Amino acid sequence: MSKPQHHEIVVIGAGICGATIANELLCRGKSVCIVDAAHSPATACSSHAYAIAHPHIGRGSPRLLRLTRIAFLLAEARWGKLWDQHGIFQPTKKDRVFDWAEMSNYLQSLDLDESIAKPLDAQEAEKMCGIKQSGVWLPRGASLNLSDASHILLQDHERLTCLWNTKISKLEETNGKWHLLGNSNEAILSADKVVVANAMDSKALLSTIGIRLPLKPVRGQLSIFSIKKDDPWVEKLPRVGISGDGYCLPAQLLEDGSYRWSVGSSFDEGEDDLGPRDGSDAFNREQAQGLVNFFEGDTKSLEKAGDFVGVRCVAGDRLPIIGALTQRPGIFLATALGSRGVLWSALAAKLITAQVLDDDFALLARFGFAADLLAALAPARFFAGALAAPAALASNSKPIFPSGPKAK
Repeated sequence: MSKPQHHEIVVIGAGICGATIANELLCRGKSVCIVDAAHSPATACSSHAYAIAHPHIGRGSPRLLRLTRIAFLLAEARWGKLWDQHGIFQPTKKDRVFDWAEMSNYLQSLDLDESIAKPLDAQEAEKMCGIKQSGVWLPRGASLNLSDASHILLQDHERLTCLWNTKISKLEETNGKWHLLGNSNEAILSADKVVVANAMDSKALLSTIGIRLPLKPVRGQLSIFSIKKDDPWVEKLPRVGISGDGYCLPAQLLEDGSYRWSVGSSFDEGEDDLGPRDGSDAFNREQAQGLVNFFEGDTKSLEKAGDFVGVRCVAGDRLPIIGALTQRPGIFLATALGSRGVLWSALAAKLITAQVLDDDFALLARFGFAADLLAALAPARFFAGALAAPAALASNSKPIFPSGPKAK
C-alpha cells in the first residue's frame, strides 16, 4: 500500500471560507492542499450568488459590533471587482422612534464614519435610496457572488493541490502529524497543520478527536420574484439593498420592462432540508412588504422566478468559531459563519493564516484584533477549564438562538 501524500498545510472545505484561507496562505508563500467531498469549489451554502455584506449596527453584543466592522473592512479590501457596491439601507425598527442625533452619536461610538454608515430621516432616505423610511444608509454595503469568488480564489497555482470528491471522515494524530482518513478508515493524507473549514460537517469530524462543537444547522431560502412592468409594486421596488427583518437586493430592470427582485430569507432553525418550500416563498413575500413598507401591496403580484436554498452553520452564541484548537495542536477551526460568510471568511483568512504561520500578535493588532476579540472567536470559549482527557471536552450547554424566524 502506497504511503499517503504528506502536506505541511491541509484545508478541509472548499467553500468561501476554506477557499479564502487557502488563497491567503498561498499569498504568504505557503504550499496548500485543499480537500473537499464535492467535485468543485462552493457547492453547498457557498454556491450562493446573492450574499450581502455590511457591518452590523444593531444593539447586539459590543464584540459582535467591533468584529463585523473589522471583518467588513477586510472583506471590502479583499474582493476587488467582485464586490458589488450598491449600498444598503437599514430601516428604523418599527417599534422605535428615529432620533437623528442619537443615531449619529451611536454610529460614531462604533467607529463608523459617514463613509460607512449615515443616519437618514425619511425624506433624505427617499431622495437617496428611494425608500421613504428613516434609518441608516450604508453606502459601502455590497453583495458578493460566493461561488464566483471561491472559484477565482482556487484557480490553478503551482503551490496549490486540490483533491475533489474526497471526504475526510476521521482525524488521527501520530508522532506530531495529523492523518486524514476516509470512510473506510483508509489514510488519504497526512499534514503538519489542518484547517477545518467545512461548516456543519466539522461537527462530526471534530468528534473523532474528542471535540464536541455546539453547532446547529439553519435552513434559509431566498426567493427570486418577477414583477410586471405596470404593477403597483414597481413604484416601491428599491434601487439599493435593504437589510432589516429580512433583506433584499436592488431590483433589476429587464429588457421587457419587468423587474427581477431577490428577497430573503427564511430562518428555519435546526433544519437542513435543501428542497424549496412554498411556505418559505410566502414568508419572503411578507418580508418584502415590510422591507419596502408596502403592506397594502398584493403579494400575488410577486411571481416566483427562482430560489436559492442553503443551510447555514451557527454556534450557540451566534459568533463564528475561528482560531487554533489549543487542546489539539496543529488543528485550526473556521466554522459557524452563519449568514455572514462574506465577512467572516475575510476575517478568518487573516486570523487563521497568522496563527498557522505563528505570526507575532502585533500583526493581528494592525487589523484591529484585540485580545478580547480573539477570545470571543476562539474555539476554547466553549470548553471547560483544564481538560486532561479527550472525553472531558464539553460544549456550551445553553446555546442561545433567535426566538422566532429571523433573516440576517
